Amino acid sequence: MSESYRETGRHSPIRFITLPCWKLALSTLCLLHLSGFCHARTLAAPSPAGDSLSVLQIGGTVQVVQTERGLDTLSPEDTVRPIADPFEPVNRFFFYFNDRLYFWVLKPVASGYGTIVPQPFRVGVRNFFSNLATPVRMANCLLQFKFKGAGTETARFFLNSTLGVAGFFDAAKKEFKIDKQEEDFGQTLGFYGIGPIFYINWPIWGPSTLRDTVGSVADSFLDPWNYLVTSTTSNLAVKAYDRINNTSLTLGEYEALKRAALDPYVALRDAYEQYRWNKITGRTK
Repeated sequence: MSESYRETGRHSPIRFITLPCWKLALSTLCLLHLSGFCHARTLAAPSPAGDSLSVLQIGGTVQVVQTERGLDTLSPEDTVRPIADPFEPVNRFFFYFNDRLYFWVLKPVASGYGTIVPQPFRVGVRNFFSNLATPVRMANCLLQFKFKGAGTETARFFLNSTLGVAGFFDAAKKEFKIDKQEEDFGQTLGFYGIGPIFYINWPIWGPSTLRDTVGSVADSFLDPWNYLVTSTTSNLAVKAYDRINNTSLTLGEYEALKRAALDPYVALRDAYEQYRWNKITGRTK
């Protein structure tokens, strides 16, 4: 499928032939489906407390929330097997690395930033980046045949880009009660029956699965920011700022997770996967 390249001149570009994008995407989808179908429902069980914890991973930050139901009202569908974690020693190492990075770097910087910058402005920045990522959510709504959701995202983008001043204000939700559709390609793969396959704790990025990692890479091709800012250095700087801004709005929540858990690594892993399962099945909006 490839052609050996040859130099055509000192300044000539290297020529090569690759697989068409659609064939590569289809091959990846088939491989994931074959390897992960048997794990489609192997997700985390609730914590042994009165209320279970779930973790929202938004832009690399961790937000801890309480579920609305306790163990006494859980349905049989809520009780599922834990996710496979064949690389636990490596994942634990990176969990410790991320933990130190949070307390030694991210938290102090985000705390200082939050002290200087008023909260309304920080919320506006979060709204701006969220509005810019509309194509990711809209495309995944279409891939899951959620045409109403795709229409909702289109309407939100138009309203927030105009009335919301380039998305700085969420006018669609505040004025018209139109909620954002939280969809990504990881959820799209789950929609088609592909399970998490196994758990991964990436350095800096944080908790994920093989399915969600592939999904995040796919979503990056739909993120307008990656085309608006082509410089790698500038792109990373903007994403770092977005991370700091989001963290400044969720300070204390990661600490709450650690305090409530006998083993924070297991708590984060199980809570993340439970949250992702809820997103795929539509229990979390």
